[in-house]
Amino acid sequence: MDEKQLDGFIRLVEQTLLSNLELGSVDPADPIRVDETPQGWKLLGAGNYAGVFTHQDHSDIAVKVYAPGREGWESECEVYARIGSHPAYSECYHADEYKGHYYLVLKRLKGKTLYQCIIDGVIIPKSVIDDIDEALDYARQRGLHPHDVHGKNVMMQDGRGIVLDISDFLKVEPCSMWDDLKKAYNKIYMPFLSKKPIPVPEWVLNGVRKGYRFVRSSSVIGRSS
Repeated sequence: MDEKQLDGFIRLVEQTLLSNLELGSVDPADPIRVDETPQGWKLLGAGNYAGVFTHQDHSDIAVKVYAPGREGWESECEVYARIGSHPAYSECYHADEYKGHYYLVLKRLKGKTLYQCIIDGVIIPKSVIDDIDEALDYARQRGLHPHDVHGKNVMMQDGRGIVLDISDFLKVEPCSMWDDLKKAYNKIYMPFLSKKPIPVPEWVLNGVRKGYRFVRSSSVIGRSS
């Protein structure tokens, strides 16, 4: 996208998305609520801090809009500035504020999360894991701290691994989510599912995820007591 095209897209974002967007922020522990998506725009997803949108005429671009009162926009801008351009990450074309909405214009990542791959029974080759490992090492070399890297935040696109969400990469506290996921991949997925994958019901994965959270929280409490 050249400078002229970017300027035109920014005007489109501010005039048609942000001027009419209604985001609800009730509890920081819960995903934000998108009360209304303006015509021509599609909601790609809503997290605890922001909603991500794309326009029907610009499907390769995503716009991440932070909900009122939710922190993180400045940190995410800093993370993208450090990441720069890398094939395993999105790229920030523009970041600004308009009528109280803090937003980022990003290269849209398309693919299937590893979580969804398990549900659909799609093969996850070892090269995808290696790509993500390399991408996280790249981030560390730039003074970042990969955080909250789990099955819903990493994707497979054309057989390559990509990292979907880097908003927490300035957090310095240790995070073992990616190492734990790799252990599960090597000990469970590779011997039992890699050669002939079968769809796994989402309720099973949700049970595993809740069990993992319980074990992790118990171990943290045990270390602090």
